[in-house]
Amino acid sequence: MKLKTVLRPMFILLLVASFFAAGCQSVTPPTASDPPPKEEVKAPGGSEEPAPQGDAKATPRNETLYVNGLQWGAPTNFNLLSGNPAFPINYGNSRELIYETLFMVNQLTGELEPLLGTKYEWTDDLTLKLDLNKDAKWSDGKPFSSDDVVYTYQLGKKYDINWSSFWSYIEDVTADGPQTVNIKLNKDNPNKLTVLDSIEVMPMLPKHIWEEIEKKANNDLAAIRKEVNEDPVGTGPYKMYFYNDQKITIVRDDNYWGQALFGKLPAPKYISHVIYKDNAAGDLAFKSGQVDVSQQFIPQVWKMWEGGAPVKTYIKDAPYYVPGSMPSIFFNMSKEGLNNADVRRAIAMAIDYSKISELAISGYSAPMEPSLTLNTDAEAKYVDQAAIKPLQWTTDVDAANALLDSIGAAKGKDGIRVLNGTRLGPYEIECPYGWSDWNASLEIVAQNDKAIGIEIRTKFPEAPVWTNDLQTGKFDIIMNTPAGGVSPSQPWNRAMTIMYSKGVAPMGEMAFYNWGRYKNDQADAIIEKIPTISDETELKALYTELTQIWLKDIPSIPLMYRPWVFDTVNESVWKGFPTEGDGSNIPPQISMDGAGIRSLYQIHN
Repeated sequence: MKLKTVLRPMFILLLVASFFAAGCQSVTPPTASDPPPKEEVKAPGGSEEPAPQGDAKATPRNETLYVNGLQWGAPTNFNLLSGNPAFPINYGNSRELIYETLFMVNQLTGELEPLLGTKYEWTDDLTLKLDLNKDAKWSDGKPFSSDDVVYTYQLGKKYDINWSSFWSYIEDVTADGPQTVNIKLNKDNPNKLTVLDSIEVMPMLPKHIWEEIEKKANNDLAAIRKEVNEDPVGTGPYKMYFYNDQKITIVRDDNYWGQALFGKLPAPKYISHVIYKDNAAGDLAFKSGQVDVSQQFIPQVWKMWEGGAPVKTYIKDAPYYVPGSMPSIFFNMSKEGLNNADVRRAIAMAIDYSKISELAISGYSAPMEPSLTLNTDAEAKYVDQAAIKPLQWTTDVDAANALLDSIGAAKGKDGIRVLNGTRLGPYEIECPYGWSDWNASLEIVAQNDKAIGIEIRTKFPEAPVWTNDLQTGKFDIIMNTPAGGVSPSQPWNRAMTIMYSKGVAPMGEMAFYNWGRYKNDQADAIIEKIPTISDETELKALYTELTQIWLKDIPSIPLMYRPWVFDTVNESVWKGFPTEGDGSNIPPQISMDGAGIRSLYQIHN
């Protein structure tokens, strides 16, 4: 497989996604630097009546679902090609409200559920056939067809946009009649997993609208990106209603085609996102019932319901949230001392993961069971848990000290060990300043490892410095999230981000995955093979072997499990949000992303 030249674009996308979606949601993201848009937008349907102004009472409270944590700063555009569209157009956390995807990913199962597409199948090793829903229509009444799908994919080939990286794995996308699309894989890199990712993450755009936008911009991406797209035409159940620099409101499309699929319209007539200045303001509004669905880090969330607020999380008890990522520390494999797997194992065994969970992330991380997979139904099935158990470490300071003793790492007078003439420290451990949960985690790691004679000092630079250090390998130990979120390509995507060595630039140059420059030929071979295998038994054997290699070599150490989104609800107004064990199979995906959209059809007031 000729992977070397095609991987980098994808991992630029994955790295950026991990920074903005999962890097540190407890820290307020920066506000937009562009000036806010105009204050008024006409109501949908061509009415000249201006949209309502002012506070949260602009739409009836009992008809409006309020959300927070998805928009920071004034919206500047609703253009998917701009690179920075506002809620609810932003790529990958409100996928199904205005622009829909072909299939909806379910965080609980990892499965893809029908939406604009009804069925997908591999007709041969290189061809994915998609059947489309014949009922689907755009909000302007025009039919959704295979031409729109082909057009949307081709935009990624024509311009450098969010989904361009998929063309590393695709040779062509063609229509076969109005309701069928064939995606032909690149024969030199037939990665089925990433192509399946594309059908659940790419929002479909109307060809008849965007062809005109392209024409007006003379096919210049810079000009296309200036398009505000203030009244986007989508296939989803909502349309734009009103926005200013304080709030964005969308309104239900009562002609939504999906009534045939879901059996009815979504319950809220309006969905509104108030733009709070910081997490504290958003949390206060949520606790008081002004916000219904919160995607913010709320410290000690249980105190809200203990105080009487009708607040709940998807899981009733700790860890309260479904894990979606594993923020981890990565080792520079060229550093003396850290290039020894036994030293890395001792560091891992000294870490108090329960303390990290309790103090850094309010107990939202389940007990650590180190693996390349999350301990969820969607991922754990890929690995033979009994086979990896003997290699999994636990917090055991005595065993860590014994291991270091056994390899001849003796403590000096200052209590710090020396191995083969190399003092084990001071090593710097790094993450961005102000990412409070990550900062706290690394302080705990440094403190824990001092107890085994390894000196680690925390370093918290500004985020751009950290990014440069991460990519160029200018670090001893560094923290980042490897490929989080649920998708058809997990856990392969995470394993590849951590371990795959082909195409990785040498130290000093920019690398967008495998930041520590780990190298294992067998791991590379397995990572290349997995996307070509469909047999479940063989897949499980491959993932198990790959996880065993990772557990032996320890190029990274997960410090916590973290939800991909914080889905916390206040049922003061809207009730019936899905919870674990309710039999609905509706995932906690903030009621609007992937299969989480089904929550809107279940809630009531």
